[in-house]
Amino acid sequence: MKYIPLIGRILFSLIFLMSGLMGHLIGLSGTAAYAASQGLPMATFLVALSGIIALAGALSIILGYKAKMGAWLIIIFLIPVTFKMHAFWAITDPAQQMMKQMQMAMFMKNVALIGAALMISYFGAGPVSLDVKKQA
Repeated sequence: MKYIPLIGRILFSLIFLMSGLMGHLIGLSGTAAYAASQGLPMATFLVALSGIIALAGALSIILGYKAKMGAWLIIIFLIPVTFKMHAFWAITDPAQQMMKQMQMAMFMKNVALIGAALMISYFGAGPVSLDVKKQA
């Protein structure tokens, strides 16, 4: 049972590891162009910064090294992304109904991820982590 939190941390963090690396750093120009089209100022800088924050948070949580702080990095990443990039309520064109539903699903996914990150920020990494190993 002691490995369950480790597996959960890995599964939780994979989305941030992949999106931080592939979407925000390697795919910076495409992601920044989309962010700029959504009205994000300084899109290239902010997308790169958010990628670094997502990667740092993901690695912290996966390794269990200062996982509570890593969870707060993920929350710092998710809150502006959720409200700026997935503003489904701003889509009023009836022809865009499918886009509105997709953005609402992405918004709700991020809300759930914020909830999970809050749990990690409270409970920490669990028994199989670098933090626990460091304490021993």
